[in-house]
Amino acid sequence: MSASWSPLLRRLGRRLTVRLLMLVVLVWIAPYAWMVSTSFKTLPEIVQAPTAPLPSGLSLEAYREVFHSVPIGRYFWNTLLMSVLISVVQVAVAMPAGYALSKLGFKGRGVAFTLVVATLLIPAQVRFVPVFALMADWGLVNTMTALVLPFGVSAFGTFLIRQALGNVPNSVIEAARMDGASELYIVFGLLPRMITPTLVAFFMFSFIYHYSDYFWPLVMTTDDRVRTLPLGIALLREQGTGVRWHVVMAGNVLLSVPVLALFAVAQKHLLRAVTSRGV
Repeated sequence: MSASWSPLLRRLGRRLTVRLLMLVVLVWIAPYAWMVSTSFKTLPEIVQAPTAPLPSGLSLEAYREVFHSVPIGRYFWNTLLMSVLISVVQVAVAMPAGYALSKLGFKGRGVAFTLVVATLLIPAQVRFVPVFALMADWGLVNTMTALVLPFGVSAFGTFLIRQALGNVPNSVIEAARMDGASELYIVFGLLPRMITPTLVAFFMFSFIYHYSDYFWPLVMTTDDRVRTLPLGIALLREQGTGVRWHVVMAGNVLLSVPVLALFAVAQKHLLRAVTSRGV
């Protein structure tokens, strides 16, 4: 009797799981869908029915106002350049650091790795004042260098790459050395191809974090020359006598599009990095 009920219970369990997952997806998507819907409304429509799920018509007034109010192109270029530079530099620094902590048997390697991990416990607010003072002393305030340089080293990236390289057999590296490969080639030529999902995932994490960063660009920029897109979107709230929610929502939609596009392109590598158990 119990055996005959087992397939039915499994099917019911799978259906329940699917429905719960769909509910979770809807909960996550609902705020973004409401934001997109609001961006296509007019201001009188929002005032009249602020909680209406759908607009009465697709109005592009808010998007035209965004491009008219702030130099969105410059902000986007500054944000893209800053995020890409930080992510590339972090990967370039984390690769040899992770390689040394994973494959080189030097004295004190365990202590060095512990110190790297320990830096993850230090809040960013603690580092803010001395780093800002240093950038100011060097005359780098309101420059792209000040936005990139303090984030060139990532303890999280070093940890992530070190863990990924732990799955690479030492025999692969020894074979490369016997074939005459230099350490530089091993670090930047051979190993990256073996941990590509991890590198792509780390690049995505770094890019998205710094792309949406608000605090550091706020304190390090004073004009539109190097101002980033999150700051520009925030300025939309300060124009006029009241908050033009349709314009603010349109700006946030434009802010989110590059991140969604990046995830769509790299999601295969991200999933492989999350589910991978070896090389």
